[in-house]
Amino acid sequence: MANSDLNCVALVGRLTRDAELSYTQGGMAVAAMSVAVNRSRKDGDQWISEVNYFDVSYFGKAAEAVKPYLTKGKQLAIQGSLQQSRWEKDGQKFSKVRIVANSVELLGSRADGGGSTGAYQQKSGYTPRPSADGQMADAAPQEQDSFGGGGEGFPEDIPF
Repeated sequence: MANSDLNCVALVGRLTRDAELSYTQGGMAVAAMSVAVNRSRKDGDQWISEVNYFDVSYFGKAAEAVKPYLTKGKQLAIQGSLQQSRWEKDGQKFSKVRIVANSVELLGSRADGGGSTGAYQQKSGYTPRPSADGQMADAAPQEQDSFGGGGEGFPEDIPF
């Protein structure tokens, strides 16, 4: 039987601060950002607004390309997966969950600096592995599996 596990995240939110670009020991770019996602829910007769904050890491050339547009308040659509880092410090165990983005799409109007830039997607996946202190260590990029073989050999215009 095939593995039925699934780790997939899609969210739309706004950056809480400008993204920070750094590089792994292997030289791969990493854009670190924090995204706020608003949610409304009904409690009795009242609507209650809640905000959730998520840390996001975006790797590779795509992170370098999109970094100038990742400014505080910018609305983004992010697709990726959850990654949990665990580490121990002074005998105490720590854990942190972050989103590792596969694609980042800038949303908003042209006046906001978004909309015209579109989605930034990496050709190959990147699976960072946490170091002993929970920070991201370098790992070799891995080929990303895709349904349908990645689209090679398909004509530009599909007639349907």
